[in-house]
Amino acid sequence: MMRTLRCAGIVRPRTPADRRHARIAVDSPTDQEYIVRFPIRRTALIAVAAASSLAMAGCGSSSTPAASTSNAATSAASAVKLIAPGSLTVCTHLAYEPFQYPDDSGKVVGFDVDVMDLVAKKLGVTQKIVDTPFEGIKSGEVTKTGKCDISAAAMSITDERKKAILFSDAYFNATQALLLPPNSTVKGLADLKGKKIGAQSATTGLDYANAQKAANGYEIIEFQDLPSQQQALLTGQVDAAINDLPVWGPVVKKNPGKAVVGPQFDTGDVYGFGMKLDNAELKKVVDQVLKDAKASGDYNTIYKKWIGTDAPKS
Repeated sequence: MMRTLRCAGIVRPRTPADRRHARIAVDSPTDQEYIVRFPIRRTALIAVAAASSLAMAGCGSSSTPAASTSNAATSAASAVKLIAPGSLTVCTHLAYEPFQYPDDSGKVVGFDVDVMDLVAKKLGVTQKIVDTPFEGIKSGEVTKTGKCDISAAAMSITDERKKAILFSDAYFNATQALLLPPNSTVKGLADLKGKKIGAQSATTGLDYANAQKAANGYEIIEFQDLPSQQQALLTGQVDAAINDLPVWGPVVKKNPGKAVVGPQFDTGDVYGFGMKLDNAELKKVVDQVLKDAKASGDYNTIYKKWIGTDAPKS
């Protein structure tokens, strides 16, 4: 099975059809690859050419990159080893709007995609996105086995996950919230006694629902992904659904009059990008890119683009 994706490629396509689309190979029903490319500015090409010339002359180790936002990040970037030359391979789980999801053209977009583009740009490579089950992401299996360099899937940092995953610095403060029918009278979990609450498998939302189940007497219905969970709420299969607050905004917007955001629960969740436990060099680059993006305003631009408000002051 082949899927097409509209991209801005680095290499000029040979035919008009190639210029419109890039081909993407699908290896299995559960794993799909998407290529996300970004334009290279002329100045960046000049900088790369200059650096290459110096290296050939035996002076590469003493040269200073022309387009560096941080000496620390540049130094660490040169030490990063990627599983596929020329690509930052990123594991995610689709769809989880607004963090990562296919738009109407099939292109994968979102908050996490934009941040990973900054990391790929810093490394001088192209982002390649692999859609894979979230279970393998949260367990660290996808980075441990070399399937991906990094996971970007709106993943909460937890002590349990830290045993198998090297997390970046936190990049997003999240909280849990209920999605409800518009006429619902639910004001809290206690109001769901004897009712059904939908939760997404392998998420902290499911963990929170399980932890509160005995005290509140509801039944939990598990769903493998966000689309099936939200559809269950919209069609009345469950009385409420619990997930991270930011994902409910797009659902309400696309389904006017059919759902509302209900009570929120401050669980202290923060998101982090996940890497192999011993991949300290990549973590250095990711952390520095996050720091630089916040200082330059790029992070706030991404936040406002996908969340709709300015980023909280940290």
